[in-house]
Amino acid sequence: MSRRLKLSGVVLLAFFLAGCINNQQSQQPPAPVEPVQPSQPAPPVVQPPPITAQQPGEGVPQPPKLKTIDWDASMQPLVAQMLKAQGITPGSVLLVDRIKNSTNGSLQATKATAALQNALANNNTFTLVTPQQLAQAKQTLGLSPEDSLTSRSKAVGLARYVGAQYVLYSNAQGDIKSPELQMQLMLVQTGEIIWSGNGSVQH
Repeated sequence: MSRRLKLSGVVLLAFFLAGCINNQQSQQPPAPVEPVQPSQPAPPVVQPPPITAQQPGEGVPQPPKLKTIDWDASMQPLVAQMLKAQGITPGSVLLVDRIKNSTNGSLQATKATAALQNALANNNTFTLVTPQQLAQAKQTLGLSPEDSLTSRSKAVGLARYVGAQYVLYSNAQGDIKSPELQMQLMLVQTGEIIWSGNGSVQH
C-alpha cells in the first residue's frame, strides 16, 4: 500500500509540475511581432507618345523663295538699243565679253552671258564670235576661260586675234536682288566707247 501511495504521489507531483510549467508558459507575454515593411511598388512604366507622321511643311521652316532673274527678258531691251546705235558698220564681227559681276552677291554669270548671246543670235548687224572661238582664243593667249576682259588692252588683243571690230562689255552692279545691267560697245580700232546703256533686270 505504501508503495502505491508513493507511486501515486509521484504521478500527482509530476502532473502538478507539468501544470505549473504550462501555467508559466501561458503567463509569458507573446513575442513581439515586427511589422512587415510593405515592399516598394514598382514605378509605373511610362509609354513614349506615339510617333505620328509629320505633315509636309509642318514644324520645318521653309527657306525664303528667291526671285529668279529672267535674263532673256532683261537682255532684249539693251540689245535692241545697241543695235540702233549710230556709227556701227553692218556686217562687223562682235566679241561679246563675259558678264562681270559687280553686285553684292553671287550672280549666275554663265547663264546671263548665254542669254546675251541668245539675244544677239538673230541680229542683222553683227556676226558674233562663237563661244567656242572665244574659248580657243583665250586658251591660245594664255587667258583663263573665266577671265572677264576688264583690261582694255587685253580685250583689244583678243578681239584682234579673232578678227572682231567691236567688243561688247556687260556689267551687273548694285543689289543682287535687283541688279542693274550696264553695257558698253567699244570700237576695237580706236578703243572708243561708241555706245553705252543701262537697264534693270526682269524677274
